[in-house]
Amino acid sequence: MASCCNSMGLEGFFSTAFRSAKRSSNAHPIPSSFLSSSSSSSSHLDTRCFPLKTNSFSVSHSPSFTIKASSSSSTTIAEPEGIKINSVPTKPFEGQKTGTSGLRKKVQVFMQENYLSNWIQALFNSLPPKDYKNGVLVLGGDGRYFNREAAQIIIKIAAGNGVGKILVGREGIMSTPAVSAVIRKRKANGGFIMSASHNPGGPEYDWGIKFNYSSGQPAPESITDKIYGNTLSISEIKMAEIPDVDLSRLGVTKYGNFSVEVIDPVSDYLELMESVFDFQLIRSLLSRSGFRFVFDAMHAVTGAYAKPIFVDKLGASLDSISNGVPLEDFGHGHPDPNLTYAKGLVNTMYSENGPDFGAASDGDGDRNMILGKKFFVTPSDSVAIIAANAQEAIPYFRNGPKGLARSMPTSGALDRVAEKLSLTFFEVPTGWKFFGNLMDDGKLSICGEESFGTGSDHIREKDGIWAVLAWLSIIAYRNKDKKPGETLVSVSDVVKEHWATYGRNFFSRYDYEECESEGANKMIEYLRDLVSKNKEGAKYGDYVLQFADDFAYTDPVDGSVASKQGVRFVFTDGSRIIFRLSGTGSAGATIRIYIEQFEPDVSKHDMDAQVALKRLIDLALSVSKLKDFTGREKPTVIT
Repeated sequence: MASCCNSMGLEGFFSTAFRSAKRSSNAHPIPSSFLSSSSSSSSHLDTRCFPLKTNSFSVSHSPSFTIKASSSSSTTIAEPEGIKINSVPTKPFEGQKTGTSGLRKKVQVFMQENYLSNWIQALFNSLPPKDYKNGVLVLGGDGRYFNREAAQIIIKIAAGNGVGKILVGREGIMSTPAVSAVIRKRKANGGFIMSASHNPGGPEYDWGIKFNYSSGQPAPESITDKIYGNTLSISEIKMAEIPDVDLSRLGVTKYGNFSVEVIDPVSDYLELMESVFDFQLIRSLLSRSGFRFVFDAMHAVTGAYAKPIFVDKLGASLDSISNGVPLEDFGHGHPDPNLTYAKGLVNTMYSENGPDFGAASDGDGDRNMILGKKFFVTPSDSVAIIAANAQEAIPYFRNGPKGLARSMPTSGALDRVAEKLSLTFFEVPTGWKFFGNLMDDGKLSICGEESFGTGSDHIREKDGIWAVLAWLSIIAYRNKDKKPGETLVSVSDVVKEHWATYGRNFFSRYDYEECESEGANKMIEYLRDLVSKNKEGAKYGDYVLQFADDFAYTDPVDGSVASKQGVRFVFTDGSRIIFRLSGTGSAGATIRIYIEQFEPDVSKHDMDAQVALKRLIDLALSVSKLKDFTGREKPTVIT
């Protein structure tokens, strides 16, 4: 029999937002109650559909994803402390290899019977028992379609494998940065994140799952490789026969020696942000009558955090938050904070009399975009500027950063800050997991990726809201002595001052999404063959080759090696062209081309990046023969 100890409901966001938003048939906020908490003791696990009913819509979810542990297909293997654990027979699925950050597929793939369960069980089969037996794991997600059902599956398999306690965000909601923060604060053994990040959601789109370890960092390749290996041979799933947990109510539900605690997904993260930043300083900026701030949550998970942080704590007006209610399909949008998919915010910021500061975050809250009035801050510049100003503007860095790092494709703007500040610097492959070892070893404080990811060692994930607060701190610090009516230092002022000091790294990224995998792979193999034959001094139009390679990285902490991380052409003037296949998509292949050129001449800093980089862009397309291999005429996204 289960026992429940439930505390009072959350005030603020969760008490109203999920109940008050307009809903469409496939896009709706997470309802406050969605699953039965039946205490049925039947040996057949519940496989019913659960209609989601409100006064304006009703949606039924397909039961096709469920595990059918009937008495004829499963065997009871243990009954510890009164919990019946069944062994559910299963067979391997092909293609369950994780990408850059977890396993991502179309949601209908995950909804196949046992598909998700196989991966979760393979994870437990890959971990040393001491890393989870009688331990505590965190569970959260971005609110996308299928998260509610997936949460129940994960909870039951965790119980079946001997986990002692699950900490889960209310309604299954918890941003990726918050999961990392909760793992660290509560000394959990690790955590599950249900998200496909910036990829679209809904019945026809994407879903994803990843596991973070005890420092809050994404699981290393040594573990993800084991998970994949175990998915190829899995034959049983260990499943606790317990009722679905009501995730709408804060409190603890116990089943023998296993418990599930539904927690406020915001409080631990908010407490951490208050310890990192000077909230009073930021509040003084947002309360100025001459300063206008907007934040676009893109109907994604940061909608749950925006009001408590920006409005309730920092004094921003409620109407400064747009798309602030998490929806299962992100309002039919693509929750990727860039110039293409956050077009509404871009239009607002580039309008006449637009706001002074704008920002957006993605599906699971780990990415960010920063905009000034009619001004876009590239992610590569953003991390460099945060690093250059951190010590004076952000209390957490009052003693200065320990070291700086960027992903290989990210521009060299951060390198120049590290050199000027005499800080240790690292260049790592794409994927936040590569920063974690450096942070845990005390070598790294601030890091970033050109893919709109920025963060520090306060957690072990990139952090969208952290980046927004960092920028607000810098602007607030620059204006702290300004009197009412005086012209404020703007976002563009800060960026242009940085360029004048360090030079400008013109940078652009071309994304070709959902290309045919065969053509994309052939293009990369062609480029690998090309770089193997190139020599220093080779001419590429007006550019002279310094070196070309397929980037490999040896971790300075544990000696692990990551190879084939991107084909690079680096020229004698510091210009770079880089080609990668992204590991964050759910279908086909995404080709990314990165183009960079350094410009020390201040008189040229105001050039449009596409104009400044045109010769390099043309060279990249010519060298790669992208059109020949993929048939693509134009990129899907230009950043």
